Amino acid sequence: MTETSSPALSIALTVLVALLALTGFGVYLAFGPPSKGLTDPFDDHDD
Repeated sequence: MTETSSPALSIALTVLVALLALTGFGVYLAFGPPSKGLTDPFDDHDD
């Protein structure tokens, strides 16, 4: 980045990248191969 850019822009971009990475990781865990080990808690408690 250039020396004239504000630190707020760098912090905002860092937070945005972290948010997108965590969202992508969550989607991967929910719908990717690791989701095969997940169970439905509503099926576990049949009344």
